[in-house]
Amino acid sequence: MVCLACLLPLFLVPIVNLLPLLFHLIMAKVYGLFGWEYRKPERAPAACPYKPGANNSKVGEESVPGGAPEHGLNPGAVETSKCD
Repeated sequence: MVCLACLLPLFLVPIVNLLPLLFHLIMAKVYGLFGWEYRKPERAPAACPYKPGANNSKVGEESVPGGAPEHGLNPGAVETSKCD
């Protein structure tokens, strides 16, 4: 035996899904009584919660057009002067 409270969501979900359709139908009838034309508003497309990155670079890493880092040294250069 299944309780009626457990079956209630099975019947409420389709009714809740029909509410926007019923609203637009009723609004079209009300507008029709006044001689106006009712148009459904355009809905925004669903937004995807997952937004992949545009590139695969790291967050703090920025690419420099010349390929050299910002401080002007070549990547393989070693500083030879010592500070004693």
